Amino acid sequence: MYGKGADLSTPTQAPRPVRPHAGGMLWSDPENEPPKELRDAQQMLRRLGFLMALAMLLAMIVLGVL
Repeated sequence: MYGKGADLSTPTQAPRPVRPHAGGMLWSDPENEPPKELRDAQQMLRRLGFLMALAMLLAMIVLGVL
């Protein structure tokens, strides 16, 4: 209908990016863990966040009763 080769399609999208091999890390790469000081600080901040939420809840209950 449109001429010779009209039934052939042409790619209209960019090629897919190359996928990394073996998860992107070699067996000799160092572990991807934060240092101990950072892990300790993160744990302390989690506890602080929990205590702050609990304190806010208690403050709302106390202020709602008064």
